[in-house]
Amino acid sequence: QVHLVESGGGSVQPGDSLKLSCAISGHTENSYGIGWFRQAPGKEREEIAIITWLGGSTWRLGSVKDRFRISKDNGKNTVYLQMNNLNPDDTAVYYCASKNISDGKYYEWGQGTQVTVSS
Repeated sequence: QVHLVESGGGSVQPGDSLKLSCAISGHTENSYGIGWFRQAPGKEREEIAIITWLGGSTWRLGSVKDRFRISKDNGKNTVYLQMNNLNPDDTAVYYCASKNISDGKYYEWGQGTQVTVSS
């Protein structure tokens, strides 16, 4: 089982940056990679980025691709989400989750970290 803990959220102004961290522990042998998701009030949860453990391949949602970057530190078992030029539409709870290597689904999730962007 994989245990995930997000950190780094907060309240910022439009145009600011934040770097979220996802600390991973436990048995990661069934983990294909780590995805970042967000859920804004009244909206469905959306996947915004993923990075694979093997090779470090990445994917980002088109609407954030120019502003967000996902990376990992294997030595620290941590995945990061660097978010630049934040705007109010980025306000949401951000989650990281482990993508199962067998079926590609996400079964293990962190508790989430709140990001609020307002002036």
